[in-house]
Amino acid sequence: MTKELVQRSRAAIASPLPGWGAPEYTGWIDEQMSWKETCYFGDWSFLAALVVEGRDALRMFSDFSVNTFARFDIGQAKHAIQCDENGKVISEGILHRLGDNRFLITATPALYFGYRAAEGNYDVDAKFVDWFFYQIQGPKALELVERAAGQSLRDIGFMRSRTIKVGDHDVVALRQGMSGERGGFELQGPKGKIAGDVRDTLLGLGREVGIRRLGSRSAMINHLEAWYPTANQHYLPAIFGTSMRGYLDYLKSSKPAAQNFPEASRGFLATQAAPRNVSGSYEASDIGEYYRSPIELGWRTNIKCDHEFLGRPALEAEIADPKRVGVTVEFNPDDIVAVFASFLKEGEHYDFMEFPHCQRSAMHASKIMKAGTLVGFSTMPAYSYFYRKMLSISCVDIAHAHDGEAVEVVWGEPQHKQIALRATVRGVPYKKDNRRAAL
Repeated sequence: MTKELVQRSRAAIASPLPGWGAPEYTGWIDEQMSWKETCYFGDWSFLAALVVEGRDALRMFSDFSVNTFARFDIGQAKHAIQCDENGKVISEGILHRLGDNRFLITATPALYFGYRAAEGNYDVDAKFVDWFFYQIQGPKALELVERAAGQSLRDIGFMRSRTIKVGDHDVVALRQGMSGERGGFELQGPKGKIAGDVRDTLLGLGREVGIRRLGSRSAMINHLEAWYPTANQHYLPAIFGTSMRGYLDYLKSSKPAAQNFPEASRGFLATQAAPRNVSGSYEASDIGEYYRSPIELGWRTNIKCDHEFLGRPALEAEIADPKRVGVTVEFNPDDIVAVFASFLKEGEHYDFMEFPHCQRSAMHASKIMKAGTLVGFSTMPAYSYFYRKMLSISCVDIAHAHDGEAVEVVWGEPQHKQIALRATVRGVPYKKDNRRAAL
């Protein structure tokens, strides 16, 4: 039923996230070092954003999210995750409580809850909005945002927000940490006529602290180091089976437009409405083999079974007896050199390994082997200049999820010349998580 949805061609895959800006601004090495040494400005304004209001809003989020809502304060945000009945991730993103019954949700959950609201089973009003999302991340981020706001922000807790002034404009400052560093903020607000002013103010003030703009060649590297698996890169959203046919029909219909879906996010919508191309040495017989659970993606602590939600029985069973968990795989540098060296020699070469990160939207699954047995899956390798390592977001069997475990990753499409890359299992995140450090 779903086998035909798995496309193995990589030739026509578009840029991973339309609207992300230039591939590079000051060079990908310089930009990668920004979240270690100074800070970066990253523009995530292409993401879908949905404002939901109404007395049933929180009940709707609770019915379809693995997270607890026993406490959810105004001004608080959560990494909200939605699953299908089998406990596989449909969507995940940031849910932000703006008022008693007013919420903002971004990325793939914006589309998913746009669909749930359109079904009419909840007393809610859902409208897509055209907001800007500017991330200021890195060790100098707090200094810069405080300078822009003209006030101390050191009392803002992790995943909490406050409205500040940037120039003459009111802006929501949400403390989060896409770089994995303390004091990172995402500045948000309706685009209107102010987005350009806010951007220019931040970049202007940022020159004093060495700010860098983040291009698409480096943007996914902080996801890799700080462990932020991403749909259509590290897993396929579990939406291509018959149980989610209604959602797929919604994505392909005019209903998002009727909910005020902004033109700026059209590219993002298009990436969700059709199954992605896939690559890698693992050749699935069913598209469901590219789905992942929150546990396999390293989000076990987000799951709270204190309420009923779609997928709860499956996740409870997996929590009791997990099979695979998320890990970082660190590749042997000599074997990576051998892949590149094959292009400088006569004869058949190995599949090209893009550097520092694949610039195409493709789910990648390479086989992870131990003593000739399949024990997990590696996503697309990518290069961290700071660590001087090729790494990948991966999942492996529990028995092989120990730090330092030696494995092999089969690199190359099934019909191409392949090489067994020596690799080592490491924990997640690969980079120390400093996001919650006191300010």
